Amino acid sequence: MADRCVALLRGINVGTAKRIAMADLRALVEGLGYGDVRTLLNSGNVVFSAGAGGGAGSARDAAARIEKAIASELGVSTRVVVLKGKDLAAAVRDNPLADAARDPSRLVLLAATDRKLLARLKPLLEQAWAPEAIAIGPHVAYLWCAKGISDSRLGAAAGRLLGEDSTARNLATMTKLVALLENG
Repeated sequence: MADRCVALLRGINVGTAKRIAMADLRALVEGLGYGDVRTLLNSGNVVFSAGAGGGAGSARDAAARIEKAIASELGVSTRVVVLKGKDLAAAVRDNPLADAARDPSRLVLLAATDRKLLARLKPLLEQAWAPEAIAIGPHVAYLWCAKGISDSRLGAAAGRLLGEDSTARNLATMTKLVALLENG
């Protein structure tokens, strides 16, 4: 049986730089042998099947293959994070900040190219961020950005620690990705 996965591209279609048409992205991922390819929004979110005829390898292998193909075929340099669908669904379901973070557009899930990199964020747990908050889960970090990500001291600090090795989506987008994973 094929594993459902989500590829998250960093910094795609933000402003005028790093523009990729979602139709081109779908075609590229399909061309790599992955199946059931769908995109969500215009910000580089791709749901696909891997294994059992839908491409092979780990999430990290898929990320590297997609990243390399985007650079060579579309001429855009971007980092790609791939999460297994079951891991993303668990991250959304097991949200430790659900009680505090009422606005899903201001709760950011930060995914790293290797989940072990999330340990870099542990020093942030020791600091006072109110009204913002942080939690680190097994697959993503959760950042409650009370005034939005662009005005978030916490978001900026997390960005400095993870840099290009991460990408973020708000809970509203991640929830839509989970629905797309589950319902095609």
